[in-house]
Amino acid sequence: MSKPIVHFCHGNSFPAGSYRQMFKELAPHYEIQALEMHGHNPAYPVTTDWPFLVQELIDTLEARYQEPVILLGHSLGGILSLMASSLRPDLVRCLVMIDSPVVTGWRAGFLKTFRMLGLLEKYSPAQFSLKRRMIWRDSQEAFAHFSSKEKFAIWPPEVLHDYIDAGMQAHPEGICLKFTREIESEIYVTLPGNLGAIARKGLQVPIGFVGGTESVECRQGGLGATRKLCGENFVQLPAGHLLPMEMPEKTAHACHAMIQKLLSKSA
Repeated sequence: MSKPIVHFCHGNSFPAGSYRQMFKELAPHYEIQALEMHGHNPAYPVTTDWPFLVQELIDTLEARYQEPVILLGHSLGGILSLMASSLRPDLVRCLVMIDSPVVTGWRAGFLKTFRMLGLLEKYSPAQFSLKRRMIWRDSQEAFAHFSSKEKFAIWPPEVLHDYIDAGMQAHPEGICLKFTREIESEIYVTLPGNLGAIARKGLQVPIGFVGGTESVECRQGGLGATRKLCGENFVQLPAGHLLPMEMPEKTAHACHAMIQKLLSKSA
């Protein structure tokens, strides 16, 4: 008997291969599929509110699968999956967002105003991504660089190795990040401010949320709309925004439990 298909959408700047440890835990239950990198296909440019990135996901689902699939998305990927599910519920069995806050109300208003004033680059994570180091001599130097950073130091070493393996490519000076800092930054400054309509209307497919109690992103984005959208299908683990990297096994188990709960509802 074939396993249900989970189509995974990655977070900003983390190619799908970065989540290999979480995928290993999910693999006994699901066939895991993913688009390795969003945002880098010129046919689907990064623009305000991400309409082309959403279309890229919809086109991928239509091209790859003959039936609706389970969507699982982290951060950027969760919001893309939410927007795609709203537009094309016929392609989706259920959706689980991993630490993807649905920004609405006054926060969405601030987002639009700051973008209009050209301030998002200064007051969003783009302020850091624009200055991100891109090149290292080899993978050993890259590992030493990232493991010295607070955000990455709490990852299990095998997760960091997966990130370097999946996220680097050859460069004349050694290796460099595949996910460009320009695209990463552009994704941050074009964050959707139009999710209120989805939050008010709700989805035609079951939706759940698995997040981190220490997530700065969820604290800034607010979780009111997300809680209302997901109802009882809302779980938080003792982790930050990058919980699939910080605790891949526990995140995978929580996502599996949530998917099974959502599928039982749809059945």
